[in-house]
Amino acid sequence: MSAANLLQHAWQQARTRRALDAIACVLPWALVASTVAWRWHGVVLASTVFVVGVVAAIAFGVQRARKLDTRWLVQRLDAARADMEDSADLLFAPDAGLTTLERLQRERLQTRLRHGAAPDLRPRWSLRAIVLSAALAMLAAAAVVFWPARPAQMFDDVVAQLSGEAAAPTHTRIVEQNLRVTPPAYTRQGARDEPTLDTRAPQGTRLQWALRLAPQPAAAELVFHDGRRVALRRDGETWRGDHVLTRSALYRLVLRDAPPLREARPHRLDAIADRPPQVRVIEPDRSLSLATPGQKGWPVVFEASDDFGVAPVARLRVTLAQGSGENITFRDQIVTLRATGGATVKRFAHHLDLGALGFAVGDDLIAQLEVEDNRTPSPQTARSASLILRWPSELGTETSDLEGMVRKVMPAYFRSQRQIIIDAEALLKDKRRLDADEYLRRSDAIGVDQRLLRLRYGQFLGEEAEGEPKPPPTSDDVSAVTESDTEAAGHAHADESSAPQDDHVHDDAKGTATFGQEGAVLEEYGHTHDHAEAATLLDPETRATLKLALDAMWQSEGHLRQGHPEQALPYAYTALKHIKQVQQATRIYLARVGPELPPIDETRRMSGDRAGIARRDDALARATPPDPTLDALWRALDDTPGREAAAEVDFAALERWLRTNESRVPDPLSFIAAVDALRAQPACVACRHELRAQLWPLLPRPPAAVPRRDAGDADGRRYLDALRRETTR
Repeated sequence: MSAANLLQHAWQQARTRRALDAIACVLPWALVASTVAWRWHGVVLASTVFVVGVVAAIAFGVQRARKLDTRWLVQRLDAARADMEDSADLLFAPDAGLTTLERLQRERLQTRLRHGAAPDLRPRWSLRAIVLSAALAMLAAAAVVFWPARPAQMFDDVVAQLSGEAAAPTHTRIVEQNLRVTPPAYTRQGARDEPTLDTRAPQGTRLQWALRLAPQPAAAELVFHDGRRVALRRDGETWRGDHVLTRSALYRLVLRDAPPLREARPHRLDAIADRPPQVRVIEPDRSLSLATPGQKGWPVVFEASDDFGVAPVARLRVTLAQGSGENITFRDQIVTLRATGGATVKRFAHHLDLGALGFAVGDDLIAQLEVEDNRTPSPQTARSASLILRWPSELGTETSDLEGMVRKVMPAYFRSQRQIIIDAEALLKDKRRLDADEYLRRSDAIGVDQRLLRLRYGQFLGEEAEGEPKPPPTSDDVSAVTESDTEAAGHAHADESSAPQDDHVHDDAKGTATFGQEGAVLEEYGHTHDHAEAATLLDPETRATLKLALDAMWQSEGHLRQGHPEQALPYAYTALKHIKQVQQATRIYLARVGPELPPIDETRRMSGDRAGIARRDDALARATPPDPTLDALWRALDDTPGREAAAEVDFAALERWLRTNESRVPDPLSFIAAVDALRAQPACVACRHELRAQLWPLLPRPPAAVPRRDAGDADGRRYLDALRRETTR
């Protein structure tokens, strides 16, 4: 082993010895601190204190070990090894600053270290300090353990005994308190002891109080803010009581035949409501699925989660809808599913056999999962969204009673720009497994959807169906409409719901026009969008953005119709971006129209008749507050100096209002505590401020104030006074 490695090993051993020595001296006092915490505050706090003490002892040991630096190592080597010749510092000096003689001396020292015994640099154990620290810590821990359960008398009692007088206590003290919290079994939470009388636990938790009081009262009970009472029973020196937590509440300890408690504030119990389970559909990825030819099964996968656990068994309701029109029949079937996964998150999967269910052309298959949580005795139920598998009927092969073929029509909606992008990306993913004809057909179909969407948005810019003039009318068919107009009229509802709507409707099938009549020709081939004022409700900037979107749609349509969706996607994304900008436009411009003012009564002009005209000096009527109870409370809590505000508070009316409007209060218990504190101490300024802070979010927003009319200058006031005198004659 090289000399450097030997020194590093010896140095590390020395640091470890110093750290362990320091930890051994300090660690017993961590045990004493945890014993004190256990004696007066329970096991939970004692464990926390002990862990913190161990961490502090380790940190102290590490800090002590870091003091053994290189300088200490050089001094230790020179003192422990005479063959170092007081030159151990040369082992750690840089080569650049050494002379030839110093380098020769360092090589001699390294040779002695390699061939000699390994240096032992570890400091001695501090046995005396360790033993003394452990002994004192044991005595302190024993004193804490065997300390009397009842603490010593208070200072005033001792003074009274020394003076020979038996002074009566002025307050009752809680000598020892413990709140045992036992949550319901279905929550899988263990029981715990709370050192305070406040807690937060699930609904249905069993609470057990254990109190030791001095002096002992004749009776004790817990009084809740809603009037409920829990009587405490005496068990030796301890008062015990039980209660099941059903809702959040404030309570206080009330004693009989005993001085009042020194701690008068109410204690708080927060009930955590058990949330119902949540069900999420994993497969399929959409609520409506269309059956494919040759499909024999339909897999469905659900995921259920709950805060305290989901039941391992769920029910899958499968409904088969058959028939059409008024002859639709439904057949239900319940399938029991078993879950996989953890306690709080479970997964339910099932593969539906379509043949066994009788699923045929024109039928709908509806699946819905119903799960329960582990709450007892009444579990909560949740249902998933309904999943529909539809087998569309072949309308093109059906015939009517008149033996006419039923024509297949497009649905009454058209694709959104985002859906066109999704379909194009899906087509690119399926390109390898599709032949050239099928690939071109699907791309052309998406291009048709893009064209229909472009036509719809083009109406907002005053464009016709294809932006081209119609041919001259003929005597055979004056009112013929183009194919594009028919398709655009059949797709009336846009998926882009935020786009502006145009109330203008083209009714091209309304009768036939008479050839040669100017009015009929304008009615037939004219367009109100051709007028600048009626062309659109959009401002110029929004119109320009929509024009960019239409241009991008045009490019996207061209590439899709040619079978190149990869070239169409950039234009489709550009169109979507511009459409979103149009949807977010905040200003619109309406057509200029004249104001619709009421007609002027010419017979009253210049007559001086003021009948029906309001007087200028009429006073404004004060508005009625929407919530007079809160308004009166806010005025009663005014901070005007010298005003007995608390005496004017109607606490009974306030409690009635709170019972009626508890849902409006964000934290009802804090509001009740503020009211209770003010009732107990009417002169408490801090209590009044706290109640005002709780009340402020509940006050209604004040209405807009009417500004006072400007009195005007001296000439204006003289004119108004003269006019007022004239009108009062």
